[in-house]
Amino acid sequence: MNERKSEGNDVKVKWYGYIVLIIAILFFSGVFTSFEGPLKALDFTNLAGNFGKLGTLEEGAGSLAANFRGTGGAGAKDAWMFAMTLFPTVMFALGVVKVVEYLDGLKAAQKLLTPLLRPLMGLPGISGLTLIASLQSADAGASMLNTLAEEGEINEKEKNIFAAFQFSGGGTLTNYLSSCAALFAFMTVPILVPLAVVIAFKIVGANLMRIYLNKVCKE
Repeated sequence: MNERKSEGNDVKVKWYGYIVLIIAILFFSGVFTSFEGPLKALDFTNLAGNFGKLGTLEEGAGSLAANFRGTGGAGAKDAWMFAMTLFPTVMFALGVVKVVEYLDGLKAAQKLLTPLLRPLMGLPGISGLTLIASLQSADAGASMLNTLAEEGEINEKEKNIFAAFQFSGGGTLTNYLSSCAALFAFMTVPILVPLAVVIAFKIVGANLMRIYLNKVCKE
């Protein structure tokens, strides 16, 4: 089992690390997703971009544009093409995290967020940026979590708790604000209420895993 390097109390952070952390949180949070102009560049999803369209496929009376993956694929070949669509997002996310780490942003997260995340879900503060990123992109969150585990920043138990958080409603913000947008006009409650419920139950799920590991797994 991997051992955590530090809990955050004795971590020394340069002053600009806190500024970098705030910028990184906003960058991965989706706050600037719908902004116009230069501010769009402050959002992870906008900078990750989209694949272009190669052509138009006829579908019934209308038409359907397709990217390089195409449509109607199946089996290992289609799975391979799908995996290739994940590479740019994952590589970009890991690159951003390395910059944040170099500028002491992760140390700032470790120092500031541990008092919040430790009692809330049993996670160290250094996983805070990964947690926020996972709300916008499940792929980025998963790759960043794997990096934390490989570098010994979180142990095996914490990795499983985080995985339980991410497993339900992966990419919550992106999927909710895109796939559920068509239902907003029919909602009888503010649109943020269902989103808050989803996030709350993600935390509940993480704590159920936490309880299980603490009761059943002794190592």
